[in-house]
Amino acid sequence: MKNELKTFSLPLESDDYINQVYPDYISNGKSEKIKSKNLGTNFAKINISILDYLKKYNIPVASVKLEDENTIKYLKYTKLNFSVRILNYVDKRTAKIFNKKENELLDLPVFEYHYGKTSNNLISESHLISFNLINFEKLKIVNRICSKVNAVLISYFERRGKFLGEVTCSFGEHKNKIYLVNDFTPVSLKILDLNKNNNSIDPYKLETPSNVRKYTDFILNLIN
Repeated sequence: MKNELKTFSLPLESDDYINQVYPDYISNGKSEKIKSKNLGTNFAKINISILDYLKKYNIPVASVKLEDENTIKYLKYTKLNFSVRILNYVDKRTAKIFNKKENELLDLPVFEYHYGKTSNNLISESHLISFNLINFEKLKIVNRICSKVNAVLISYFERRGKFLGEVTCSFGEHKNKIYLVNDFTPVSLKILDLNKNNNSIDPYKLETPSNVRKYTDFILNLIN
């Protein structure tokens, strides 16, 4: 099992690769698109920077290189039809369920499994196994990767004076191996400034092109 967190290289001219183009918009979860010039280019920069950084910690990442200003080359993977939302603090929903104080920091992260493309389809590990979305051994690999990604990124942003509130991880299979195929966009990456000032952007209120641009620039400044 030791080799499951290792990546490998293939000839770049082979058919084992796909290109992912990042668009100049994000979805607000209501079938609406918030558009802004050069967002795709900035999303590609954020993704390749974070994915390359995670590779240094032997995390299996499907990205290969920045192919164009808004395009990343990936291993040709089959995407798993669920994502893992990792929470490092008590969000509004969790606070209500467990009668906790909202925004309270957690000693251990909470993993939430979401089916399909919507964040509302919360499911359990039993759902994943029972409906053959993944087998038990591969689910252990997914959870192990999530734990490592979370720990690495928490430390990364803490060194920059920020807090990783949550991150969503997505996965794919290439030649029967599990890889991180994440989109580290403002939708999936929630970085908080615990010492909020008037210039802070709430990553949960990206409802205008201006706020999306400001939060994207905020992330770019942290990774550059």
